[in-house]
Order: sequence, then structure tokens, then C-alpha cells
Amino acid sequence: MNTRFYLENCYKISQLITENYSTSFSLATWMLEKEKRRAIYAIYGFVRLADEIVDSFHEYDKETLIRQLEEDLDYALNNRISINPVLAAFADTVNRYNIDMEYIQAFLKSMKNDLSQKVYSTSEEMNGYVYGSADVVGLMCLRVFCNGNNDLFLQLKHPAQKLGTAFQKVNFLRDLRNDLHELGRTYFPELSNNRFDESTKTLLVNSIQKDFEEAHQGIKYLPGRSKLAVSLAFEYYQNLLLKIKNTPAELILQQRIRIPNLRKYLIIAKVNLKFALGLI
Repeated sequence: MNTRFYLENCYKISQLITENYSTSFSLATWMLEKEKRRAIYAIYGFVRLADEIVDSFHEYDKETLIRQLEEDLDYALNNRISINPVLAAFADTVNRYNIDMEYIQAFLKSMKNDLSQKVYSTSEEMNGYVYGSADVVGLMCLRVFCNGNNDLFLQLKHPAQKLGTAFQKVNFLRDLRNDLHELGRTYFPELSNNRFDESTKTLLVNSIQKDFEEAHQGIKYLPGRSKLAVSLAFEYYQNLLLKIKNTPAELILQQRIRIPNLRKYLIIAKVNLKFALGLI
């Protein structure tokens, strides 16, 4: 046995986390080439680990756990090894694809904000949070997709950020009940008065659709099967936004909006066919 064998198993653990926590994300990731697929699993495993600390570990000292996560990650990045399998795979991916430390720091800053800030009352505050919690995750993935092509990365940087923004805002809407009533969080400034009605929903949906339109401009330039994987995630979240649009506001406050499995498989078939025909 050697560290390479250990690292391979670390990546498999991140894959397991991805598959268990997000069916839609893991299905999109499966469309990638093997090496890129492993890297995206590693990124998801890391961001899920941090997110679980702030969202789920209510009976534990979250501040201490986040601080420990930062310290362990710092060691993993500097030494390229960790006894935490998720961090070991993530650190290997960061070093392999030259992922910017600024993105990692911005992500952790937003996660720590969830421990101290409950209400985002201005667009500036929300945009800052979304940049750290979602945009930079998209940029980490883009580093993997571009695989060293910095010119392509810079070309697609803005669309990738907009896609991260759109995905996160859709998640805010689908998780509205849990955020408001269980975690006491209000990310949208439009909801700072705790009022969510049809007019507010329409305003937010239209804003998110504009983010999607800007993001879509970059998908056609993605290399290889990255175009297929991102198109699949894009189509899935577009369907999710459409379902939110067609669901009464009061029901969104009572349940988490989901796409049925049959619909997911139809989306997969549709996107794969369009990719095979060169339509995306």
C-alpha cells in the first residue's frame, strides 16, 4: 500500500458523499471525463463538509468545528496529505488544477457568515454571500474544466459566476421554508420583512432568469464533456425554477420543491441527445 492508494480511496469517499447528498449533481458530474469527474467529486465533498457543519451540526460547537476545518485544510494544502479523506482529495485537486486560494477563502468566509448573520438586508450583502458560497465554487469547477487553459478560464469566468449565482438563488427559493422557519435565515433582501407573496416570487424568479441567460452564453465554449455536464445541470435548474414559478407562494413556504425522478431522466435523455447532435 502507498499514499496513492490512500488518495484513490479518498476520492471515492468524496464520490460517495456527492451521490448520497445530491442525485442531480452526481448525475451531471458522471457525464464528465474520468479525471475531471474525480476532481469535481472532491470539490463537492469539501463544500458539502463545510456546509453540513453550519447547517446541520446544531448540537455541536460549530465555530470550533469550522476553525478546525480551516486548520486541517491549511495543513492538507501545504503538505499534500491529510488524515481527513475529504480534505486529502480536495487538496490534491487544488494543487493539480491550480485552484485559487482566494476562492477557498471566500467560500469559508461565507460559511462562517452563516454562523453569525441571519438576515441579508441589502443586495450588496447578499451578493457578497453568494459570491463566496456559490460563485467561487463554480470558478473552482471551471478551473477543472479548463485544465490549465487560462485564456479560456478568463473568457468563461463571468458566465461561470452567473451560473453559480443562479443555482444558489434557486436553492434559496426551494429551501425557503427551512431557511426561514428552522434556521432563521433570510438571504433575499426582498424578504427582510419576512413577507413572501406572488409579487415577490415573480420579482425573484425574473431576476434569477436573467442570471441564467448570462450564464448560458458561456456553456457552448466549454471543452469536451464539460459542456454536456454543465448543460445537464443548467437544464435541471431551469426546470426547477419553472416549477417554483408555477407553484403558489404559500406552498413554497410549506414544502421543498423537487423534480420527480422520471422528469430528471427525461432531462438527461434530452440533453444527451442535443449534445450528440451538436446542438449545444
